[in-house]
Amino acid sequence: MAYDDGNIFAKILNMEIPAKIVYQDEMILAFHDAFPVAPVHVLVIPKGKYTDFDDFISNAGESDILYYFKKVKEIAKDLNLDDYRIMTNKGSGSGQTVFHFHTHIISGNNLKKN
Repeated sequence: MAYDDGNIFAKILNMEIPAKIVYQDEMILAFHDAFPVAPVHVLVIPKGKYTDFDDFISNAGESDILYYFKKVKEIAKDLNLDDYRIMTNKGSGSGQTVFHFHTHIISGNNLKKN
């Protein structure tokens, strides 16, 4: 699947659509999900053009992959989360609706039920 420069996350990265930003640096952007499923629902995206988890793992450099996942952990810590779920979907059959690789940080409510 080719990367779509018109996807909503690309538009957020290009500041064409506003987002409630939690963290940003030269490599990643983290922001509150517009349609949260829990009291805390933050999305973390790389600024590179990766469609999904497989694309990211296959094509990003090892140092970029390590940096990304360490930042996910740091963002959860900065949000003062003790209990949280991190999740990514790969493909429309799994529920992926935006084809720009992203990780959900979800917390609050009793997540054991889901």
